[in-house]
Amino acid sequence: MAMVRSVLVVCVGNVCRSPVGERILDRALNGHPFSFSSSGLGALVGEGADAQAAEVAALHGVSLDGHVARQFTAQMGRQHDLILVMEPGHRNAIGRQAPELSGRCLLFDQWTGAKGIADPYRKSIDFHEAVFSELKAAGEAWSSWLMNQTARKG
Repeated sequence: MAMVRSVLVVCVGNVCRSPVGERILDRALNGHPFSFSSSGLGALVGEGADAQAAEVAALHGVSLDGHVARQFTAQMGRQHDLILVMEPGHRNAIGRQAPELSGRCLLFDQWTGAKGIADPYRKSIDFHEAVFSELKAAGEAWSSWLMNQTARKG
């Protein structure tokens, strides 16, 4: 894989998992030459972050302020070096829509189990907490990987 500088985080609605994942990565790598954004395969276009996702993220020092849900497009995917999806089915959906993106599409939890991260939309606050913990651990692992690839390639 070529040097990764831009990362697109994808889930379904782009109101819970992908905005949290995007902001975790952005916060961890603030000041480094990376850009992060997010979108959804069935996005609630124009909506802000889910209230419970935003509340849980804020409790952990991650702000979802200003987030606006966007629909994933193949063109959007082509504008990013790496696409991180929340579930194996998301990778398959992107591969069907844009086969050329398959090689840059990996699971957000690639380094922390690679099982996928469940959708907390309209679930309990405890479920949102559990999902946040998974996203945080996976985001930290990706942050380390991104920094290491920068160190290796200079």
